[in-house]
Amino acid sequence: MGSTSHRPGRGLGFCLPYTVTVVLDHTGTVTGWSQEASELLGHGGPDVIGKPFTDLVTDPPPRGAVPEDGFTLLRHSDGTGREVALRVTPLDSDGYGSGETGWMVLATPAETAAQCEQGVAIRRALAAQPEQRGMAVHDTDLNVLSTNVPPGAPELGGVLYGPDAEAFRAVLREATATGRPVFDREGALLNDGRRRTVSQSVLPLADVHGDRSGVLSFWRDTTDQTRMRKHLELLRESAVRISATLDVRRVAQDLADILVPGLGDLATVELAESVLIGDDPPDAGGWDRQRLVRVAGATTGPWPEGLLAPGTPCPPFPDGQALRTVRHGEAVVTDRRGAVAAVGEAQQRLFVPPGGHSLAVAPISARGLALGFVSVWRTDQADAITEDERVLLTEICSRASISLDNARRYTREHRSAGALQQRLLPRPATSTMAAETAGSYRPAGGGNRVGGDWFDAIPLPGLRTALVVGDVTGHGLYAAAAMGRLRTAIQTLAALELDPDDLLHHVDDLVHDLAAEADPEQGDTGGATCLVAVWDPIHQQCTMASAGHPPPVLVTPDGNVRLLDLPPGPPLGVGGMPFESHVVRLEPGSVLALYTDGLVCDDGDLERGMRRLCDALQERCRNVEPLQEIGPALLRDLLEGHQRNDDVALLLARTRAISPWHTMSWTLPAEAESVGEARSAAVRQLAAWGLGEIAFSVELVVSELVTNAVRYAGGPVGLRLIRSPDALIVEVTDPSSTAPRLRRARETDEGGRGLWLVAQMTTRWGSRYSREGNKTIWTEQPLTPEPLVAPLGTE
Repeated sequence: MGSTSHRPGRGLGFCLPYTVTVVLDHTGTVTGWSQEASELLGHGGPDVIGKPFTDLVTDPPPRGAVPEDGFTLLRHSDGTGREVALRVTPLDSDGYGSGETGWMVLATPAETAAQCEQGVAIRRALAAQPEQRGMAVHDTDLNVLSTNVPPGAPELGGVLYGPDAEAFRAVLREATATGRPVFDREGALLNDGRRRTVSQSVLPLADVHGDRSGVLSFWRDTTDQTRMRKHLELLRESAVRISATLDVRRVAQDLADILVPGLGDLATVELAESVLIGDDPPDAGGWDRQRLVRVAGATTGPWPEGLLAPGTPCPPFPDGQALRTVRHGEAVVTDRRGAVAAVGEAQQRLFVPPGGHSLAVAPISARGLALGFVSVWRTDQADAITEDERVLLTEICSRASISLDNARRYTREHRSAGALQQRLLPRPATSTMAAETAGSYRPAGGGNRVGGDWFDAIPLPGLRTALVVGDVTGHGLYAAAAMGRLRTAIQTLAALELDPDDLLHHVDDLVHDLAAEADPEQGDTGGATCLVAVWDPIHQQCTMASAGHPPPVLVTPDGNVRLLDLPPGPPLGVGGMPFESHVVRLEPGSVLALYTDGLVCDDGDLERGMRRLCDALQERCRNVEPLQEIGPALLRDLLEGHQRNDDVALLLARTRAISPWHTMSWTLPAEAESVGEARSAAVRQLAAWGLGEIAFSVELVVSELVTNAVRYAGGPVGLRLIRSPDALIVEVTDPSSTAPRLRRARETDEGGRGLWLVAQMTTRWGSRYSREGNKTIWTEQPLTPEPLVAPLGTE
């Protein structure tokens, strides 16, 4: 028999619906021709019966009467060739395969044969997989036709035969019903008391006609891969969540929330008490000598009764080997018995939850400081904590340690900046004959970020009061320190009784110098805005100047409210531009509001913020609320529910006026006789005020000051007496701009002792200058405390 196969040794696969049957006699002549042969080759039975079968073979040429098994080309009726796979079976009566009776030739298209062959190979490969990779072929009723997993298989047999099989059969039904494949559908499998994760994939099967014939299911144990993926997800989540805040308690709670249920059923975070206020934990001693606080906790259910609750200080721990190991930087895993031994029988109820069977404890340490530790319990999860999970907990706590230490250091800086700022700010409320004032301050970020905003009410000679509000750019310790320097400078300059525009000019020079000294890398600041208003209660006028600051708000005694039209001026530190003073007459009982932009910057809309401030201030003043209550109420009204990134300072002042009965003034010519007239006038006024006991000292002061004015400055000379509840103020004004100078006279000097005598008779003295070139020397003398009541009809 000649060979026709050109791919010897290859297996031949046949699919019955596409198989051609041809019967040959013992000489190779066609004696039988099937319908499928006619369909495949186009030849009818009469065309080929009685002819040699080899006449149909075109490639390779036959070498005998009967072809051998293999692939060959058969001639089609149209002259083309059809590649087919041949299977030749001898027909005989003795069973020895001699072919004496004839031959049966089975042929199928080569492509179909190859597909069948590949299918068999794939099925064999799947069936040869180890039990960790199961395979099964199911019919449309989901009966198992074949599988590589026998019943009772220790690993994955439960997918087909165990109590969890129904969940996996549901996936089979889904694929059978939809005809769509399912890939990597994960399910749980309970095996020998251990929960395993199985990944299942299902492929729908179809017969040669395209009809659904069943499904091919294969699965594998992905417990380790799933655990590793969850571990990576926990690490990623810890990196994102824990580093998102600078609050120690919030970081600790985020850490506990990440660990439950990702790693256990209950987690707690214990930190040294000093960490909560930003201080370093003690370097020496174990946790048996430290004050620890259970800062945070998380659980999958209600908090266990009797277990130490978050926010509660921990009792001292016994000094055991396990806790020493954790303190030295190594995480430990133990069971319930080991946990009880570590905390002591007496404290078991506080630290060991009901049902807890596996515990992992990991240290929280950063930069060589032991901040505390984390405990993770398993109560509902059956598996004990593994070595891989211990390493994972160590990694998570290592990342959390950095965030906790950053939060601790931020807390310390914030506390220091807040304490510095509080000590740099003045008393919140003052009350003088000139005005009643009340100041309020609120840090940015809901109280977490102090800044450089400030307010001040500075008493000035002549019963005047300087009202100041300023805003240093930036936040934190540097801004607070810069604010303190500016506030001190303004107080010093205000004591020189400069006009507000001149004062801001000097402060502008100072800020420019400070900006040159600033270190940008350390967050130093170099700019500020400021508003200065000087209220004179005698003349009932307020002189204001602004350095790039929002305008003040005025509420008149009749309830009307308006923004004062004040030239804004350049911010401090710009340099080279002038400031302008603006004078406003105010009625007694008016309320003046000075504020920083953080109060009115309503999502960037300053105009809207100012309108809200005016409306809120008008409503509060209409209700005649105390000034000290209006400030905090305004902050609540305007800031509640808004997360502001800037701190806020607010200064409210209710103006008062000095009654004419409390002041008296005279204008004298520059003559020697004016000295006596001044003394006499002062003594008469003191008698009218009932202050005759200080007449001698006042007469001496008036005599010395008026004498100097007449002798060295010329006229006219002004004399004014002002009575306050606790002091008498004497003011002498002359047209000279020469500054008075206190000096020690020698024994032989005939003069030069006047100012020295004035200084001895008064508590303080000074001088100020007007824009008209006049100079005023003033003194203050204390009065004995007594009610200040004006005679009837003089108010």
